[in-house]
Amino acid sequence: MKRFMLGAVFAASIFAFSCKEKGRDVIKVGLLHSFTGTMAISEVPVCDAELLAISEINAAGGVLGKLIEPVKCDGASDPQVFAEKARELIEEEKVATIFGCWTSASRKAVKPVVEELYNLLWYPVQYEGMEASPNIMYMGASPNQQIVPAIDYCINNFGKKIFLLGSDYVFPRTANRIIKAQLAQLDAECVGEEYVPLGHSDFSEIIAQIKENKPDVIINTLNGDSNVSFFSTLFKNGITSSVIPVMSFSIAEEEVAKMDVSTLDGHLVSWNYYETTQTPRNEKFVSDFKKEYGEDKMTADPLEAAYIAVHMWAQACEKAGGFDVEAVRMASKGLSFQAPEGIVTIDGGNQHLYKQVRIGKINSKGIIEEVWATESAIKPDPYLSTYSWARGL
Repeated sequence: MKRFMLGAVFAASIFAFSCKEKGRDVIKVGLLHSFTGTMAISEVPVCDAELLAISEINAAGGVLGKLIEPVKCDGASDPQVFAEKARELIEEEKVATIFGCWTSASRKAVKPVVEELYNLLWYPVQYEGMEASPNIMYMGASPNQQIVPAIDYCINNFGKKIFLLGSDYVFPRTANRIIKAQLAQLDAECVGEEYVPLGHSDFSEIIAQIKENKPDVIINTLNGDSNVSFFSTLFKNGITSSVIPVMSFSIAEEEVAKMDVSTLDGHLVSWNYYETTQTPRNEKFVSDFKKEYGEDKMTADPLEAAYIAVHMWAQACEKAGGFDVEAVRMASKGLSFQAPEGIVTIDGGNQHLYKQVRIGKINSKGIIEEVWATESAIKPDPYLSTYSWARGL
């Protein structure tokens, strides 16, 4: 397995090795993401955010006197590869923890590995819920912090006829099962439901179905570069946001920057953080990220969640007084961090974060502007146990 010290950690790595020569130890962590394949468009920037956090921590002296050494591994957009690389990171590289994954398929492939070998995965992306592993720290939104409020927003603002489109794996299918239960409770209607393989690029037949069914809004759970083809085909068929708005759950600033903005203008997204989020901490985060990676690079919700993960792991290690996985896991319960999105806190019961919900609209310049938000951070409810309509899901 190759180890990489790139981007933001270049100077910190030189510092690390100079200190190592003087007898100072390092602590290794795994950065497990897709650097190739259909998911690379989303995951490469997430790793950049983790490297930025590592650089900051190392520049401040490291964790418990040790400098962080990142071991970067390619999951290659393949869940089986993710599982194999997670095992290598733990058994061969002896990493203290792993930061990584994007798709729920990759997370679910890594889950039994970290449970068997008793390590800790810090997962940075919103997901479908229905899970709470003791060996995973969930830094992204649970369904009540993204999906449920977004559906309420769409029905209140656009209408009750919904078309569901997603990539064919666990997150879109589970998310849409949740959505259909919510629609039934709201006396709304699912007028179409389609799934395509990851990397799919021909949406002509699905667009024809959308035209025929005339939904009030499209709920999009496509992942990766399939979004480029979908929005391009939608636009070429005359379906702009003023005709049928699209609410997306897996498009953030980094994806927008790689797409034709004219095809996205006016469409919506649901996250907990945007580059435009107005907090003093975010101003510094955005500035530091662009200084390190270029003014044209964008921050986004999964990047920010990954950045949070590294800092909260370091904070938990300091509290635990060591790097033992169980001690760090227990120390993380109830921890708070002043994040770019605002104060986040790890729920001691399910290891998810309290997070504020934000609905955003993509403008003609490719900027996501917040159009609605909850008043405060929402308690994570991954199993939707507080919603009567979700019973039996």
